[in-house]
Amino acid sequence: MKRLLAIGEALIDFIPNTTDSKLKDVEGFSRQVGGAPCNVACTTTKLGGKAEMITQLGNDAFGDLIVETLENLDVGTQYLKRTDEANTALAFVSLTKDGERDFSFYRKPSADMLYQTEAVAGTDVMENDVLHFCSVDLVESPMKYAHKALIDKVKVAGGTVVFDPNVRLPLWDSEDACKEAIQSFIPLANIVKISDEELTFVTGQSDEVQAIQWLFQGDVEAVIYTKGAAGAMIYLKDGTVIRHQGFKVQPIDTTGAGDAFIGALISRIVTSNTNDINQLLKNEGQSILEFSNYVAAMVTTKYGAIESIPNLSEVNKALNKQ
Repeated sequence: MKRLLAIGEALIDFIPNTTDSKLKDVEGFSRQVGGAPCNVACTTTKLGGKAEMITQLGNDAFGDLIVETLENLDVGTQYLKRTDEANTALAFVSLTKDGERDFSFYRKPSADMLYQTEAVAGTDVMENDVLHFCSVDLVESPMKYAHKALIDKVKVAGGTVVFDPNVRLPLWDSEDACKEAIQSFIPLANIVKISDEELTFVTGQSDEVQAIQWLFQGDVEAVIYTKGAAGAMIYLKDGTVIRHQGFKVQPIDTTGAGDAFIGALISRIVTSNTNDINQLLKNEGQSILEFSNYVAAMVTTKYGAIESIPNLSEVNKALNKQ
């Protein structure tokens, strides 16, 4: 079976016990394992795929919790490092009435940011592996360069690189620094996943069609464009466009919904019988979008990211009834 390699942050999200409150006014939180690459890896295994998490955690209780959670969901931890030099990252979240979020991060630096490029040498990469990464750990740190080293290694092995910018501006010194880092990594990806909220910021283009086309640079062969409750689209380099309208639900917490979407999509890639991902997206894109949209929609109806991910049998049962 093909395999997901997810590199980047694994952290603890502190989710508020109330909604429609500013973060400073929240009096209680529940802790949830999170971090976009971690969410994606857990989604992939929960939906029948194989995944490895590549990151670094502190030698602390929160790091222990993350390792335990990953192992319970059959996410590989053989490439996960621990350190005494920094703590595991934390993120405190506040929620509006419709489940949208505001973040406050504690990582100056966090253990994941100190992951060294040399550690990539010990990562076995196989042909047809799928590498997924986001922009949170592309801030200036050793981890940024570890990303580049692993991307190069995956490309040499013949794997596929998936980039979800997952913009989190509070973590950056400036908007320009964030945009510059994202734009420098886009040409290295084979698949770019981007949301409607990020499109203009990342591309500098206000026209949706022009912005999507701007993303087709370097090695990019497919763009996955998500539009929240309005569904998602697949754009292929040859001009093919595939759409799915999404599912209408009453969201209470959108944390991890985008991660669940791309994790579900990757699960379909790594469990497929073909190694031609472009052909897979062209032939099965409609069902892949339906599958991924449903998983993302279900995640928004519960609190937290990983704990709210449905399993494969639940998804298949639901979609077969529609």
